[in-house]
Amino acid sequence: MTETAALGEFEFDCGESVPDLTLAYEAYGEFTGENAVLVCHALTGSHHVAGRRRSGNTAGQAAAWWDDIVGPGKAIDTNDYYVVCANVPGSCYGSSGPASEGPDGEPWGTDFPAVTVGDWTRAQRELLDHLGIPNLHAVVGGSVGGMNALEWAKRHPDHVDRVIPVATGARLDPQCLALEAIARRSITTDPNWNDGDYYGDDQPDPVHGLALARQIGHVMYLSKSSMEAKFGRRSAGMDATRDAFPMDPASGFFPYREVESYLDYNGEKFADRFDANAYLYLTRAMDNYDLASGYESDADALAAFDGEAMVLSFTGDWHFTVEQGESLANGFRRAGTKTAHHVIESDHGHDAFLVEPDRVGPPLADFLDAGVRGKAVTDTRDGDDSSEFAPVHTSLFSD
Repeated sequence: MTETAALGEFEFDCGESVPDLTLAYEAYGEFTGENAVLVCHALTGSHHVAGRRRSGNTAGQAAAWWDDIVGPGKAIDTNDYYVVCANVPGSCYGSSGPASEGPDGEPWGTDFPAVTVGDWTRAQRELLDHLGIPNLHAVVGGSVGGMNALEWAKRHPDHVDRVIPVATGARLDPQCLALEAIARRSITTDPNWNDGDYYGDDQPDPVHGLALARQIGHVMYLSKSSMEAKFGRRSAGMDATRDAFPMDPASGFFPYREVESYLDYNGEKFADRFDANAYLYLTRAMDNYDLASGYESDADALAAFDGEAMVLSFTGDWHFTVEQGESLANGFRRAGTKTAHHVIESDHGHDAFLVEPDRVGPPLADFLDAGVRGKAVTDTRDGDDSSEFAPVHTSLFSD
């Protein structure tokens, strides 16, 4: 069940404040004093991490986005752990953000302060204080949620025992920065964006710009092999809907391909559930993140953390590559942290951490229970592929 916590005045890293920061969150299981696990959601996810019930306007990925991982008897077993997941500031699923009500009773819009991953972490720390949770057994997150988990090791090293960054890195590479920039321009060049002031019944939302931004995201999240297997160069057929976006003059002669239909459908669906300004804010937070910021190196940033870490990477992920995962793991190792880098063979691309729970679950569960000594935890540094759950090749589209 969704709860909200009013945390009072909150100053963001940019120096601006809001008078009363609100976080929407959900909690699962029972807190016993030492069993709290914080789950950090990805870019457009929500606090609704588990349970198939709907929790407000959380269609798509945001609806129980890790239900195969979190729950009774699952990898993050809510019979054993007290699991908390909070919607980050700047998002649009109940926490304070551009679409929420400002001091004047109107939506903040672009008057909302710029947010950082560090802001998310500090806000989560305040939420846990509100809930009476002094320390975490573990923090886990995927994609930018993995950056959020890293920031816990950096900002609150004494408050967490185990850190599990999944499908992430210490920072985005220039190619992903470029694609994110194009996605934001898709929104801000939509005439309906109106400098971020599009709220109200008489104002049309910038749905086309937001849908295009999401299409760019989808291309980033899939791998070449998964796109070849799912779409190839096949035509979507004469019955395919082409109404979501204007077509070019030659479209009647050339085929409307399955990959186009997929992107159009998912872009339009996403624009129905998410806020364009929130997308701008959250992508900026992700782009800006650099684990080493304020320090000499990643290892220096992690030097105060004396717990254990497991980095999870996927071979088909070019958003955050295995090489980036290994670099991150090496940062932990140089800081003296007991560390495993578990690499999963997957054709799925970046989304593998969401859709391959049978690969993600075993090492995650064992690391939560036993740390780097878990039987399903492998470390590529040592060439360890001997565990019964050692990574094997799997195709998203195989039967």
